[in-house]
Amino acid sequence: MTDTMIPIRPLSREEEPGSKGTVVQAAPKVKKSVEAKKLEKRIVRLTGQAICDFGMIAEGDKVGVAMSGGKDSYVLLETLLKLQKRAPIHFDIMAINVDMNMPGFPHELLPEYFRKIGVPYHIERQDTYKTILKLIPTGQHICSLCSRLRRGILYSAADRLGITKIALGHQMDDIVSTLLLNMFYSGRLKGMPPVLRSDDGRHIVIRPLAYVRESETARWARLQGYPLIPKNLCGLAENKKRHEIKEMMKRWNREDGDRLYNIFMSMTRVTPSHLMDRTLWDFSNFKALAPDTPPLKPRRSRSGEKSQSR
Repeated sequence: MTDTMIPIRPLSREEEPGSKGTVVQAAPKVKKSVEAKKLEKRIVRLTGQAICDFGMIAEGDKVGVAMSGGKDSYVLLETLLKLQKRAPIHFDIMAINVDMNMPGFPHELLPEYFRKIGVPYHIERQDTYKTILKLIPTGQHICSLCSRLRRGILYSAADRLGITKIALGHQMDDIVSTLLLNMFYSGRLKGMPPVLRSDDGRHIVIRPLAYVRESETARWARLQGYPLIPKNLCGLAENKKRHEIKEMMKRWNREDGDRLYNIFMSMTRVTPSHLMDRTLWDFSNFKALAPDTPPLKPRRSRSGEKSQSR
């Protein structure tokens, strides 16, 4: 039986994550406060638990950490480096950044950071920004196409570099917002799985921060003073639908700290017979059409915090 400590609420109140201004310079290192140590321990523990629960990393893996320069990717890289030192298995880590030649992109910022912390890295420079602008009419959002192109570039780089797993920095809030976007605007129960195999079966994507809240990665990034790269270098605002979902989630978080957690947990406790997907459940013969796996069952830990066990 495996206990999974999944957070109900962040350690502190919800704070605005991320930076939309200019590049944030790294703050001088100071002695960690008790709160900072507690937050670091929490993030490392939850990341390690997600890796174990979903078998994300195996002996001999070479994990390519996709580094966008945003808060989540920095937290992911640092956390995996900490886990690498204490893991019972051996795996390698390489930081990978896709430089799409966007105007104003600080090309040397990430390489300097990688050299400073002593992590192997690869910068994949491809002038795809001009291609995107040719394909997308002026004023329309490029996020979807940009994301697909970056993923394809990462796959190609992984083949050349011998990368066996590609780690992305999506956290719990990203997973919930994607689920809600698909429900509201596509009519699908579809989110971000913690482990995903590409359509051709050649690449595996993992999301080790799946159990971590965005407010926690944002707070840790501020405490560490990472040199963040702003999100709006392309000059376009966030997709309207995604922005609406995020604003709604912020409101929900203020009203009920458990709501987003419960939505997240609903993805781990699915009952096909109580839905309407005929590819999963035979409603005439009352039997499952797909292998039935035991869901995570919520229970209380000694501290009173909800935990999950198989």
